[in-house]
Amino acid sequence: MAFTKKILAFLLMATLVGVSLGAVHKVGDSAGWTTLGNIDYNQWASSKNFHVGDTIVFEYNNQFHNVKQVTFQDFQSCNGASPIATFTSGSDSITLERPGHYYFLCGFPGHCEAGQTLDIMVTPASLRPSASPLSAHNYSSSPSSSGSASSSAPLPNPYQSNAFSLQALSIWPALISLGLFVIGFAF
Repeated sequence: MAFTKKILAFLLMATLVGVSLGAVHKVGDSAGWTTLGNIDYNQWASSKNFHVGDTIVFEYNNQFHNVKQVTFQDFQSCNGASPIATFTSGSDSITLERPGHYYFLCGFPGHCEAGQTLDIMVTPASLRPSASPLSAHNYSSSPSSSGSASSSAPLPNPYQSNAFSLQALSIWPALISLGLFVIGFAF
């Protein structure tokens, strides 16, 4: 019985810590993923901080758009013929699983050329925001060809993000205290 309580306490702590690591970023904010309105997605990305564990959400009309994660070379040439991953639901959530660049484009004819592209830079997750600029680090690994649904973006402003993050709320001490409290009852 005590062993079961310890396992449950550990699972609760792992869940609390896992939930608290990532922010959620809606690509294009209220405009979403579209060719309407001349949205500069790379400018949008430059106002965000992306970290391992964050999630990016692409919302779009799937009759007119899709999302393709591509290599750097395919990104530069607007070539969506051999994507790393393709998303077509109209509401795609992609967890950023590793540091480095992630490259996305819309595979519908002419959309990439019209600017429906996204290059984001993901930095390693940290327990506290860094006082030093994260952009000074070189995290330029290229996307894997494993077919996973990961993504990355350039990190323009290392000091602020308007995405929701439990980390940004500085609740780590509270989560740790809660975990220790729960674990104390398990013993």
